[in-house]
Amino acid sequence: MDELIPLGEGTLEQMPPGVRTPGYDRSKLTAGIVHIGLGNFHRAHQGWYLHRLMDMGRAHDWAIVGAGVRPQDTAQRQRLMAQDWLTTLVELDPSGASAEITGSMIDFVPVEEENGPLIARMADPDIRIVSLTVTEGGYYIDPATGGFDATHPDIVHDIANPQTPRTAFGAMVAALELRRARGVGPFTGLCCDNLQANGAILRRAVVSLAGASDPALAGWIDAHCTFPNSMVDCIVPATGPKELALARRFGIDDAAPVTHESFRQWVIEDRFCAGRPDWDAVGATFSDRVHDHEAMKLRILNGGHQMISVPADLLGIDTISDAMAHDGINTLLRRTIAEEVAPCVTPVPGMAPLAYLDLIERRFSNPEIIDTTRRVAFDGSSRQPGFIIPSIRDALSRGIGVDGLALVSALWMRYCLGEREDGSAIEPNDPNWRDLHDAARAAIDDPLIWLRQSRYYGDLATETRFASSFGGWAAVLAKDGVAGALRAFAGERLQPSAANAAKRLSR
Repeated sequence: MDELIPLGEGTLEQMPPGVRTPGYDRSKLTAGIVHIGLGNFHRAHQGWYLHRLMDMGRAHDWAIVGAGVRPQDTAQRQRLMAQDWLTTLVELDPSGASAEITGSMIDFVPVEEENGPLIARMADPDIRIVSLTVTEGGYYIDPATGGFDATHPDIVHDIANPQTPRTAFGAMVAALELRRARGVGPFTGLCCDNLQANGAILRRAVVSLAGASDPALAGWIDAHCTFPNSMVDCIVPATGPKELALARRFGIDDAAPVTHESFRQWVIEDRFCAGRPDWDAVGATFSDRVHDHEAMKLRILNGGHQMISVPADLLGIDTISDAMAHDGINTLLRRTIAEEVAPCVTPVPGMAPLAYLDLIERRFSNPEIIDTTRRVAFDGSSRQPGFIIPSIRDALSRGIGVDGLALVSALWMRYCLGEREDGSAIEPNDPNWRDLHDAARAAIDDPLIWLRQSRYYGDLATETRFASSFGGWAAVLAKDGVAGALRAFAGERLQPSAANAAKRLSR
């Protein structure tokens, strides 16, 4: 289109035909939810569910107030404020793209270092849910124990300065202290990140942090607040020039559009201490079997993402759909999940693990979704322990093979050397990149040094079956490269020479 329409409340009626716009009066919406970590995923997922519910004439007192605790969140706030908190969602399906403007967000808390405005907003009685998408690595989990890491400098600061916290959890504790003092009552903490038992993890973070400075407050939070577990699913790429151009193709000038696939899923425990929207009316599922749903998704979809993104980036393949078109990577995904992961995953109503694998293969292969392998491979120090290593442990405990999972781990080690197969540099792609890089270099001569990183692998270096296979794949990678290792896996698995190397390394 020649003339772009700037996104804003006053231009909604001017949007081109075919662009779906809010069918409700946004001036009459009132807040009910504060969402911390307002990125693309939230706007394409939780924000969309609420928007569609509002379109049905419901939940108009549950509008979203965005929030962030990082300095860079200010830029997001400014972009969205300039367009009246509206977002263009572009759904990318092989059959064609469509655009929809969502209006369920009505404000964004000013971002300040000591989080005063955020604390004040969460303390308001109209806020009944505080939800979060702060990434898997944002919950201060000690990788070695799986418990809350009270030694992290941010947490140490919040314990010493509970009224001026740095973290989202410290801000939640401070707001809950105000609510208790004022007799306002509790709110529900709703984690929407990809973590097994994510509600329990959020509860532990908030209650543990409160208990370090005020045990009585911690007891009140534990007794009165609820933290339902949930499973969220939708592939949502980062926004760059291509995504901005897609919005413009629909005639919309949006500074922060979001592209996403056509599939969405949200499974939630129905435990809300201060009420909730009827999200199930627009496709969400309330269930007491969230654990089974999330285990299937985390092990197969999120784990599958790690299986394909790391070797693809090493081979210079830029997108997930192109990775799926690579025979060796596709075989690694299919065979590893079918033989080593799916047997340890419990079916859920309407979906068996192998049927779910078929579904994610179709979703990953969608060429309209320009999701980069680098983005998906980011933060392996959180995602490998979260999505891959639990499958290793389950397979070992059940006597199932682990060759594919061992190759996935060896590929991560190779990735952290920071160089692709063509010699180009992999720029740091993990919060712990320096330590990972040093460990990968040290493991060139002794691959088991990599497995001795107990903060990620625990005692897996002593599990002979896994360590032997890992060492064998490290030898294949060193000798034949990534493509050679993928060919070996697709054919003979460990070649005899590699198997002999593995036996030596495991001694």
